[in-house]
Amino acid sequence: MQVIVRDNNVEQAHRVLKKKLQREGVLREVKMKRFFEKPSEKRARAKAESLRRARKLQRKRRERSGY
Repeated sequence: MQVIVRDNNVEQAHRVLKKKLQREGVLREVKMKRFFEKPSEKRARAKAESLRRARKLQRKRRERSGY
């Protein structure tokens, strides 16, 4: 990942870098790997994320259809 510093404005470059890392999911991944996660917890989290994505998709489809 690369960020260009323009006019020695390091603060702006830092903000851009943080935003890029957040979009890519790097910060969340680092946070998750900070501690050991039991396999059962990992499965439960994956299932919850999958349900959340499915509900979001259903909600978007309903909005598009006019309900």
